[in-house]
Amino acid sequence: MGILSNIFTWWDGATIGTSLWSSRNGEHVGTDAQGNKYFRAKKALTTEGYEKRWVIYEGANDASRVPAEWHGWLHHSYDGIPESHLPPARIWEVDYTPNATGTGAAYRPQGALERGGKRAAATGDYEAWSPEA
Repeated sequence: MGILSNIFTWWDGATIGTSLWSSRNGEHVGTDAQGNKYFRAKKALTTEGYEKRWVIYEGANDASRVPAEWHGWLHHSYDGIPESHLPPARIWEVDYTPNATGTGAAYRPQGALERGGKRAAATGDYEAWSPEA
């Protein structure tokens, strides 16, 4: 599909219009490990006086794919780009995993309908009163 998908689809990467606008009005700041590209406006400021910042996703447009360090930059938590601002990752930090909600890989606890709807009895389970008992 290539060029046709870039013209007509917005949910998988950037459209041609977004790519052109970003190249003319934005300055490429960096790229994360997933290939998402981050931009800031060359001139324009928001009404609050901040510079405009945005991301063009590599693949599906899912906000949960923005790593924490870039999320902070996008929301003006700090001004420096993450490569120059943040310390190296700690040994206990885990790699990014995408949000699996709504997919086959989503967490389904014991008793979920997708797992058969049966769960172990609990101490708080309701037992209906009957006059015969």
